[in-house]
Order: sequence, then C-alpha cells, then structure tokens
Amino acid sequence: MAIGQYDFKMNRRHLLRLMGGAGVALHPGVQAIGQLASASSEDAPGGVFVNQLGYLPANTKQATVRCNDASDDHFQIRSVQNNRVVFRGRLGGAVTDTASGDRVRIAEFSKLHAAGTYQIEAAGFKSDALSIAPHAYANALKVTMRGYYGQRCGMAVDLGGGYRRPACHSAGAFHATSGKSGPLANHGGWHDAGDYGRYIVNSGISTGTLLWAWEFYSPLLHSFSLDIPESGGKTPDFLAEVRWNLQWMLQMQDTDGGVWHKQTSEHFSAFILPQDDKLTSYVIGTGSEPYKSTCATGGFSAVMAIAARCYEPYDAAFAQQCLAAARQAWAWANKHPDVIFENPPGILTGEYGDKHCGDEVVWASAELWRTTGEAEFEQAFLAKMPPRDVALTISAPEWADVISMAYWAYALEPKRGKPDVKERIRSATAKAAALLIERSKDSGYGNTLALADYVWGSNGVAGNQSLLLLVADHFHHDKTMRNVALNNLHYMLGRNCHGVSWVTHLGVRPFEHPHHRPSVADNIAAPWPGLLSGGPNSHGGDAVANALPKQPPMRMWLDDERAYSLNEIAINWNAPLVFLLAAANS
Repeated sequence: MAIGQYDFKMNRRHLLRLMGGAGVALHPGVQAIGQLASASSEDAPGGVFVNQLGYLPANTKQATVRCNDASDDHFQIRSVQNNRVVFRGRLGGAVTDTASGDRVRIAEFSKLHAAGTYQIEAAGFKSDALSIAPHAYANALKVTMRGYYGQRCGMAVDLGGGYRRPACHSAGAFHATSGKSGPLANHGGWHDAGDYGRYIVNSGISTGTLLWAWEFYSPLLHSFSLDIPESGGKTPDFLAEVRWNLQWMLQMQDTDGGVWHKQTSEHFSAFILPQDDKLTSYVIGTGSEPYKSTCATGGFSAVMAIAARCYEPYDAAFAQQCLAAARQAWAWANKHPDVIFENPPGILTGEYGDKHCGDEVVWASAELWRTTGEAEFEQAFLAKMPPRDVALTISAPEWADVISMAYWAYALEPKRGKPDVKERIRSATAKAAALLIERSKDSGYGNTLALADYVWGSNGVAGNQSLLLLVADHFHHDKTMRNVALNNLHYMLGRNCHGVSWVTHLGVRPFEHPHHRPSVADNIAAPWPGLLSGGPNSHGGDAVANALPKQPPMRMWLDDERAYSLNEIAINWNAPLVFLLAAANS
C-alpha cells in the first residue's frame, strides 16, 4: 500500500479497525514480530557498516565507523582468504551524523581495487565480510527484478525455494463508480504493494522507470535471464516481465481513450494469500462522468508511448497497439485536463490521489514526441515549459510528480528537438545533482537524503535521487554523479545506522518482516525475495510507527510487518532500485 509523502492511502477509520483500535492490537493472522522500542542513538553499539554485497573495483568505496570518540584513527582491511592485511588507512575525523544522531568516522578504501573478500577492522570493531568484484551486484539485479514476477496477479507463480502459489484474482467486475457494470476478464498486472490492488498512477511511474532502464542499459538487459515463464521467447526476459503489467494497463483503458484509476476490492483483504482473497476485484472510477481520471490517463499515455519504442523490434503489433492507446489517452487527457480522483464512498483501498495532473500530460507529450517525432506533441510540451526568466526546477520524480521525467524525455532525444531547451534541462539537472552530491558528503552514511526526505517510502526517495544522478551522468559524463548514485545503493544494502539490508534475501542481515500479505501468510519464515522496504519514516502513519520513541529520522524504522508506514514494499520503490542496479552492472 505504498503512498506518497502526503497521501496516507488507507482510510484512517479503516486503518484503526485493521489495527484493532488506537493501540497495536493485530488483525487476525498478523503476528507481532518487531519490538516497539527503537534503540537510542546515544546507546547504539559501535560497528563498521558497509554494503553487505560489496563494491565495484573501480568505484568509490567507503564504510561508516560508529565509534563515538575512539582515539585510534587507523583502520585496516584483511583478506578473508588468507588473513593477510592488504590495506591500511586513516579514518576521517569524528562527526555527528544528523540523520542518525551517531558519532561516526569514514573509512575510505577506494584505492583497494583487487577482487577478493575482505573484512574492515576499525576502532575495535570488524565489518561484515564484503567482496570487491566486477559483478558484485549481478545477482541483486536478478533478485529484485524477479520480485515483480512474484507480484504478478492472475497467474500461478513459482520463484523457487518454496515461494510458489496458484493463480489468483482470476475474475473481475466493473464497479458502479466506473460507469459500467458486469464482469470483465482479469489479466495481467502486478500487485501494487503489500495489498492486492493494482493502481494505474503507481503503475505509471513504476513501468516507465523500468522501460527507461531498458533504454539506458539495454546491452546489459537484452541477454538478462529472469527464469520466468516467457524465458526463451523472442522478447527479452526484462521486457517480457514488464509486458505483464502493460497488458493489465491496456485493459484499464475505456473505448473513449480515458483510463480508470485502479482495480481493487472495496476494502483491503485480511492477511491471506492472494489465491484465498475472494473479494471482488473491481475496476473503480471516479463515481461520476467521465468516470476516468486525468492523472491515470496522462501517465498511461506516457508509458504506452515508451513501450511503443521498446517493443517495436520484438513485437511490432504490440508496439503499435501501445502507440495507438497512447495517442487516444493523450487526446482524452487534453479534452479532460482536470478530472481528479478521490475515493468514492465505500471504497477504502489506496487512493493515489493527485490534485495536479498537468505533469502527467506533459510527460505524455514528451514521450509521444520522442516516439513519433510529430510536431503536435513537441508543441504541446514546449507550451508547458516555464518561461526563460523563470528557473527550471528538477527534482527526483515520484508517483505524484513526474515533471522531471517529462523534461528528461525531451532532452534524451538524441537527434530532434531544440538545442537551447535541451541545454536548459541538462543544466538544471546538473544543478540538482550537485545538491545531492553535497548532501552525500555531509551524510555520515553517504546517502543523499535530506532530513525532510525520511518520509513514507524514503528508500524509494533515495532510489529516485539516484535515478536523477544517473540521468545527470548521462548528460554530463561525470564519474562523481555515478559514484554518489551508488552511495544510495550502499545505504540500502547495509551502510545505514541499523546495519540492515533493506532488500529481502540480499546481504548478511536482510530485513525479515515486510508488510506484505504473501510473506505473512505463507508459513515460510523468510519473506518473499527481492522486495525493498519503504525504510525510515520520521512522520509515522500507523499505530506501531506512532508508538516509537522520537529519534533522529534515520532511526525511525522497525522490522515489523504491522508497520506499513515503515516496512511495506511497493512496485514504485523497487523500480528505481532496479534502474540503479542495472547502472551498477553496466
């Protein structure tokens, strides 16, 4: 049930009913796993915190040493294979990291290039064993992308290792709010998050980001094996997985071009496996004419325009279907520019409400122009560019704000377009990247998050900030931008004040208790693989999170499946992580 910074996606009354009132009583079938007390930063034990998967030989390598004011300012790195010391260095000065409250020092070992398995020793502590290897993240890319296969709706899934289930949600129906009635075939799509809903707005940025990963890193991803049912076909595995969600999105388009906002039950199911969820899966609309929403339709149009480019070499008929859908949706969104979605009465599933849909339509204009070269789409995009005397602002995208994706889509076109507009976008992107680079320098754990970024889904924020840095690197070929993008990967995979990998099944200490119904209900101790936790959230939002003692923002996290505002998973958080891992492997 992933949400944006200000959209609490679950009706508060329903939330309290799910949680058993204002306390932390559990819904039937949900076990209490986490502790309700967060360790105080003042009492936090020392240690050496690293990316638990390791580092690339030629890239920046840093570890964070939490040591208070230890007098020994040296560190050494020992080979695990032969116990020999292979590197010695001096720790950086002790500083207080504001985000965690920790007193830390930085161990820089970028000059260690030799492949191997090592352990850092500093201030009386030892790090986890870490590798330096050119393919340190190859398995991570496969595991996180296969996480989408595990989220498929409407078909049997078998990830191996016992993570299997039969087909789910095999039938659907039109809700009265959609303007139609009766059953419909239910095919495709990914379960959005810890619940079994599917949401066009969130599918938009998720699918768009993954298709951009294909366009940026297709030499790597073309031969990328996912071991999915479509493997071995003409379409590369990466695109085959994304197509599963595109097919559901296409189903959500009405004959007039508009796109319904979501397909969910009227309320969230209990913590049961998807095949046991017998609630009707409804196509839900606004409740009044024209029933579809502008944000959903605009984002849909953008994604289908990208898909038309990506699938053309492998399935020309499908590519043309996507392009036709994109054109029709764009026309509808321009005819209906202000149709906002809010949950109709009786609908208690995620709203993904967004009161400003212009950015989705601008993104669609840019992507359609990039795909077709047609002047109508370029003129529509240019008409929405801020005047020259107004600063162009670039920021990390999120589901409710995709304007940077629109700007980048225009500037990424290699042949056509206005050079001055492209340069303006590139310069604004470099400025935004420079701010993130400075934040990373100031962070004791190397990430790019501002204190205000520790919100619901903060790990997704970090991932999208890395996306911004990688786009900036594409424009300017600056190694620093790439290295700082990877700093967020290090943070998510263990270099954080909790010493935890926030991706299930990856690292020495991956988190274990996501707010994810299959992981709770399947009677397997470990959760389903390849899923990114939402991460620290200093704003709270559920009964468990709200019961935590107030700490610096990075510390406001708990590995507890009840704490959905801290520990849910979502397709839009996994997408920039996949993008980042594709970059790391390229």
